[in-house]
Amino acid sequence: MGLVNHTVVTHFILLGIPNADGLQTILFITFLAFYLCTLLGNLTIFSAILADPRLHTPMYFFLCNLSLLDIGISSNSIPKYLTILWGQSRVISLGGCMSQVFFGHFLGSTECLLYTVMAYDRYVAICHPLRYLLIMNRRVCALLAAGTWITSSFHATILTSLTFTLPYCGSNVVDYFFCDIFPVIKLACADTYIIETVTLTNIGLVPMTCFLLILASYIRIIYSVLNMNSAEGWRKAASTCASHLVVVTLFFSPCALIYTQPQQSKVLMTAVQIFDNVVTPMLNPAIYTLRNKEVKAALKNVFLKQVNILDSSLLR
Repeated sequence: MGLVNHTVVTHFILLGIPNADGLQTILFITFLAFYLCTLLGNLTIFSAILADPRLHTPMYFFLCNLSLLDIGISSNSIPKYLTILWGQSRVISLGGCMSQVFFGHFLGSTECLLYTVMAYDRYVAICHPLRYLLIMNRRVCALLAAGTWITSSFHATILTSLTFTLPYCGSNVVDYFFCDIFPVIKLACADTYIIETVTLTNIGLVPMTCFLLILASYIRIIYSVLNMNSAEGWRKAASTCASHLVVVTLFFSPCALIYTQPQQSKVLMTAVQIFDNVVTPMLNPAIYTLRNKEVKAALKNVFLKQVNILDSSLLR
């Protein structure tokens, strides 16, 4: 059998967002603003929860995890794309590309599982209020949170391994603004049917399972709320669940579009991916603070402490 001389790919070239020629400056300013707002918003919430003992509850413990995830999801792709928009190198090493694929799916899967855990937390809070702190004790919360991170690491490791065990010996130009499984495996010089099938099954199974569990939690919550006799109970339940329902909707809608319809137009898929990776991580802090008096009070206390520290340093 004759041997074919192939050049093994050691790096990739990211083309960026399709049909964005001439918009580099606008996109750079927009992406940078969103990224800075994401960092500021999530770090502020994280700091406020750590600083205020009144927020050391299961709900806010999981919210801290969500803030870390939102920072990670944004940081996985935006900084590299900002360097491309700034006119720097479009090259990303093989290791860097593998890292983007791994952390993209690791963090995305963890967030999906975390929303499910948060739905369960809301279910216990509303349906079993007298036993809430007994059921959702520190050990249980730590195990649930650790379980989401550990399970997702296995999920991401499998997908990344399957993606990069394929031979890449032809073009190294990724027609996208970051490395993801489907744009990358198009460059493989081997049959990708198995990896595509496994990826779609694996990626689809996690959100679908999480969605059904969240749906089951809210069906039980709605049933309990309907049996409440007081209007105050209704308002409290709605206030407790509203923010979670909004962020779950923002998460699962793009997820469904991206991974159930992989053959959709490139422009639509890019817009959906940008919304999922750039916009949603910035919106989550705002959603959880706008209607939450406890978080607002904690943020106010953090701000006042910083002002007092500044005043004290100026008076010295």
